Amino acid sequence: MQDYYNYLKSLHLIFVITWFAGLFYIPRLFIYHIEASQKGSPEKEILTEQLKLMTKRLWYIITWPSAVLATLFAVWLLVLMPVWLQQPWMHIKLGFVLLLILYHLKNHQIFKQLQRDEVRYTSNFMRLWNEGATLILFAVVFLVILKNTFNWIFGVAGIVALGVLLMLGIKLYKSIRRKNPNA
Repeated sequence: MQDYYNYLKSLHLIFVITWFAGLFYIPRLFIYHIEASQKGSPEKEILTEQLKLMTKRLWYIITWPSAVLATLFAVWLLVLMPVWLQQPWMHIKLGFVLLLILYHLKNHQIFKQLQRDEVRYTSNFMRLWNEGATLILFAVVFLVILKNTFNWIFGVAGIVALGVLLMLGIKLYKSIRRKNPNA
């Protein structure tokens, strides 16, 4: 069983990494699409068509398959190690996984809207939204490594601090872009 476990865990981690890669990049493409929609012709049409193709390939060839495979391997691991479901840290991790799935599904909704040229969000909102996967990743990694409730309190404080730093970084970038639109 241990031999299979390590292979399954490796596959789970590989697909989690590729899933996150897609979740990190797709909002960035949304930002480019939103900003391209504000340009004049023919630049607007050229850019939006290219960005639609790029997001479609990323979403359906990398992100969705990775999400499904990461989830399947995770379930398989839990079947092999049901004792984990009795651990408090695993309950919290599964809560973050649920948040990740909801984040993924919301990205899917935004993807579908942009494929129909329905721009409902600003590029500034998308810059903030882009950090959602980062916060979830930090939370899950620290939780899985530490597994201790006391350390988890420090982890939450660290995630809050990271969130504040990300917001400050976004504000700084926004002010730099205001001064130099090509930055």
